[in-house]
Amino acid sequence: MSEGFVHEPVLAREVVELLGPAPGRIFLDGTLGGGGHSALFLDAGARVIGMDRDPRAIAAASARLARYGEAFRAVRGDFRDARAALTALGIDGVDGALVDLGVSSPQLDDPARGFSFREGGPLDMRMGPEGETLRELLGRLDEPGLVRILREYGEEPFARPVARAIRRAVDAGEPLDTARLAEIVAGAIPRRAWPERIHPATRTFQALRIAVNDELGALAAWLGSLPSLVRSGGRAGAISFHSLEDRAVKQKFRALAQACVCPPGMPVCGCGAAATFRAVTRKAVVASDAEVARNPRARSARLRVVEKLR
Repeated sequence: MSEGFVHEPVLAREVVELLGPAPGRIFLDGTLGGGGHSALFLDAGARVIGMDRDPRAIAAASARLARYGEAFRAVRGDFRDARAALTALGIDGVDGALVDLGVSSPQLDDPARGFSFREGGPLDMRMGPEGETLRELLGRLDEPGLVRILREYGEEPFARPVARAIRRAVDAGEPLDTARLAEIVAGAIPRRAWPERIHPATRTFQALRIAVNDELGALAAWLGSLPSLVRSGGRAGAISFHSLEDRAVKQKFRALAQACVCPPGMPVCGCGAAATFRAVTRKAVVASDAEVARNPRARSARLRVVEKLR
C-alpha cells in the first residue's frame, strides 16, 4: 500500500547544505520515492517537482507532501525524461536537481516487487508497471548475454557458472521465484568464495535489477541533460550506492567541469573553451558514523555535486 512507502532520506543534511534550496528556487527531485528529500527542499522554501517511475511512490509522496500545496508537483516518469517533463510544465530550468539512485527501501522490503532474495516473490524487479519483467528478460537472454550483464552490472567474478546455472533452471522449466533464484546463484558460487557481509546472490540481483530497469542508461541520459536542465548558478547532485553509478557520475561531472577540450598532449591550450560547470564536491561525500548507525542503508551512499556557471 502507498501509505507504507516512506523511508529516511540519506545524507539529508549534506544534500540541503550542498544544493542550497531556498525560497524562490525550483528544485527537481528525480527519484521522489517517499518524498524525503523533497520535504527537505520544501521546508527550505523551494518549489519542488518530484518524479518517479513507481505509481505507488507518487501516491504516497503526494499524500505526504499535500500540506505544501502548490509548491509541490508530482510527475510520474523516468528521470531520464526530466527535460521533457519540465518543458511540459512550462519550466525552462531548475535551480537544483537531485537523483537518489538504486532501489528504495519500500520497494526492496515488499516481496511482491521481486527485488529481494530474502523472501520468495515474483521475478519482476520493475520500478514501474511498464517494461520487461525479470522473468521475461531471463526468458530471452542466452548464456553469453547473461554473463555479460552479470559481469558489467554486478561485477560478479563467477558470472559464467552463475549464468549457466540460471540458464539451466530456466530451460528446464523450473518454477522460479526470487528465493529459489537466490539459491541457484548461491549454489553456483564456491562456498569458500561467498562474501562475508552480503548474501552471495547480492551482485547477481543488483545486475539483473539494473538490466531490467536500464538504470545506467537512465543515469547517462540524465547526466547528459544537465546543461539544458540546470539554470546558471544552479546545482545538480547524485547519490549513488555502488561503484558503477558513482564512476559514471564522477566521470560526467569531471567532464562538465573541464574547460579545455584540446587533444591530449598539446603543450598549450588552443581551444579557448570555458567550463560551464564547476565541481562543488572534490570527492564523494559519505554519511557520518551517526547516520550509518541510525540508517545502515546510508553506509554505501556517495554524494557528488556540481554547479552550473553559465
